[in-house]
Amino acid sequence: MRKLTGAAFVSLDGVMQAPGGPTEDPTGDFGQGGWVFGIGDNEIDPVLGELFKPPYALLLGRRTYDIFAAYWPFVEGEMEGMGDALTSADKHVVTHGDQPLDWANSYRLDGIAAIGALKESGGPDLLIQGSSTLYPPLLAAGLIDELVLMTFPVVLGTGKRLFGDGTPSGALRLLDHQVGAKGVIVTRWAQAGPIPSVDHPHPSTSAAEVERQRRMNEGTW
Repeated sequence: MRKLTGAAFVSLDGVMQAPGGPTEDPTGDFGQGGWVFGIGDNEIDPVLGELFKPPYALLLGRRTYDIFAAYWPFVEGEMEGMGDALTSADKHVVTHGDQPLDWANSYRLDGIAAIGALKESGGPDLLIQGSSTLYPPLLAAGLIDELVLMTFPVVLGTGKRLFGDGTPSGALRLLDHQVGAKGVIVTRWAQAGPIPSVDHPHPSTSAAEVERQRRMNEGTW
């Protein structure tokens, strides 16, 4: 079984849109692109190094794939090695369209059920980058083995969120965490089933109900 890890840069209010650059994804008139780089933190480098240690395969939504394919195969300079590695890696793209996938080693997936089958196939572990629309259905299907969240001390207010529309309720189990000197928090999570339910001793906590219970207990009601 191939492990599926979702790794995301997120703001304190859960936005994960366009962390890398001003023009990365301006959908919805998002104007805060590149918000990660103003708050760089040394905690991030070893995390990214571990995530992108070969071998790995990428799992991408169509929009993220198009953004990556327009940049990484052509990047030069100090990032050229990363571009070569991403080009060499298998890229599995969830899309219902029939537009070509021209970036080398790119493969089409037609839905969440196909991801389940992909996990059961042979090959390297899978890594989600970007692709906010994949998280709700993957969490609902229980297909994400680990979440690696790099949370930055910013509030963006608007933008695409990691836990967007359609995200199911559920508990998470903390696997590990680090806190950087600039306030970046790296956490690793695993899905942990439904939210635990308990019988609360005071099921109603409204001020009126608390006062009513107090008076009943004191015999003054």
